[in-house]
Amino acid sequence: MQAGEEAQMSAGDLCSHLGSAAADMTQQISAENCYEILTKAKREGAEGVKQQVYRYMSNHYLQVLRSPAVYGRLTAGEREHILARRMEGRKVLAVAETSEVCDRGGSRDNSRPQSPLLPGTEDSNHRRVFCLDPETLQWEVLTNLPEEIPAKGSGMCTLYNYLFVAGGIRAHGDGRSKASDRVSCYNPLTGQWSQIRPLSQPRCQLRLVSMDGYLYAVGGECLFTVERYDPRTDRWSPVAPLPKGSFAVAHEATSCGGELFVSGGSLFYRLLRYDPRRDEWEECPFNESRRRSTDMVAHRSLVYRFDVDRERAGVSVYKYNTVVKVWLGGASFPLDNPLPFRCTVLGERIYCVNRSQTLQFEVGEDREGFIPEVLPSPAEARGALVPFVLTLSRDK
Repeated sequence: MQAGEEAQMSAGDLCSHLGSAAADMTQQISAENCYEILTKAKREGAEGVKQQVYRYMSNHYLQVLRSPAVYGRLTAGEREHILARRMEGRKVLAVAETSEVCDRGGSRDNSRPQSPLLPGTEDSNHRRVFCLDPETLQWEVLTNLPEEIPAKGSGMCTLYNYLFVAGGIRAHGDGRSKASDRVSCYNPLTGQWSQIRPLSQPRCQLRLVSMDGYLYAVGGECLFTVERYDPRTDRWSPVAPLPKGSFAVAHEATSCGGELFVSGGSLFYRLLRYDPRRDEWEECPFNESRRRSTDMVAHRSLVYRFDVDRERAGVSVYKYNTVVKVWLGGASFPLDNPLPFRCTVLGERIYCVNRSQTLQFEVGEDREGFIPEVLPSPAEARGALVPFVLTLSRDK
């Protein structure tokens, strides 16, 4: 039997070939037959095949999640198992090359990274995603961003160990630029890119945030609207919009304790909180800083805001306690090269990345602040770098 014919075997035929628990079914398992093979393997005590099916479901989690005929028939324990298995492995710091859209408002205090791509690469299909090997501390190319992803103005975040890239702005041949509604998805366990359902409306300079199993596309140029993506149904639906008059274009967004927090734009000191249970936004206490933050991330119950101060050669770090709803301190840390950066959280550290260096900000009750060890950034990286965390299988 040829390989192509073998791949087309029916689920029933495959089940009849289970044989021993060591049977290798990897190439024959598909979204269409995985549940039937799993049922047969459990009935016949073929533990090896059962684990292969679980591995397939874990590696193709979104596809399984969208299928009521598969995910809807799994037990609660099996659902937890395949997701936990997906998150097992090496957690690595990763960055994607992109290009920031210029801030139209303009400000001498603007600390948003404005690193253009190298000349002639604005629409290059060779923009890369790098990952940092935690043992060698060397950056490696993980994948290339597909050509159809706009180089500028996209939102990025991770959910269920997938990287999602939404929206952006692309130049057309007539000299005009147009916002995109395209949403792409990268699976680090298979190395494959795919498309999910487009945004309800094109967005540029949006913020994409994951929270409680959903994606939130927040705002964008001239947009106050917010929409939420449910991976179980592959659909975007509107939620309460940002309060009008709150922000201009640029803003920061993060999730903490099951709520969204948005700051920035034209009123740098404001912080908004979105409660998904009530589908409402409300104002949080003002922050004392009047500078634009370079980024904002969450760790446990705290939202960390980083303000780069070039004049004083340092970074001011503000913390908002989401439980007691107060801002804590405004500690300043001197830096030799205080260039704007973007942040992500890995373990008990916040990694602050730009093309020059990768800073590590340690969080915790006993010690908090930038540690002396400065990590390199990817050599010859282009444009601005957007950091995030992915889990790679241990054999990668």
